[in-house]
Amino acid sequence: MYESILFPTDGSEAADAALDHAVDHARQYDATLHVLFVAQDDVAPSGLVHAEHDAVEQSDMVGDHDETQASGMTNEDTERMGAIAEHGEAVVSEVAESVGADVAVETAVLSGTPYERILDYGEEEGADLVVMGTHGRTGVDRYLLGSVTEKVVRTADVPVLTVRARET
Repeated sequence: MYESILFPTDGSEAADAALDHAVDHARQYDATLHVLFVAQDDVAPSGLVHAEHDAVEQSDMVGDHDETQASGMTNEDTERMGAIAEHGEAVVSEVAESVGADVAVETAVLSGTPYERILDYGEEEGADLVVMGTHGRTGVDRYLLGSVTEKVVRTADVPVLTVRARET
């Protein structure tokens, strides 16, 4: 039924909660598991990468944002994106190593708008299922922070299995 399963991850607890489901489906259907990290290329002034990092860690990862700078990438922007991409490589490598030898795994780290890149990558790789974690935010939090998962669910041409992060 499934030959290619896409597992977008940001390394968060929400993504980790979905990993077992993605691996189980890949094993059951002998499908290739595509592990994808998308480095958002327009990091907001808050420096938010994802909610699992504390403020100091976020600041270290993406630095301060100078809203007065001209358009175009500065050396600081390039370094910031490099650090995020490096983090992404570590995330996808860790996932790939945890999966086991009985599942074919391909990894990718891309930059861009996360939900768009997830959809594009899924189409390019012929993914017939997307498995994603969700933080389960509602109301104002979801409106203000947005939801990559929600945008993928609403716009994907293939089934999307969402798994809510476990409450601690």
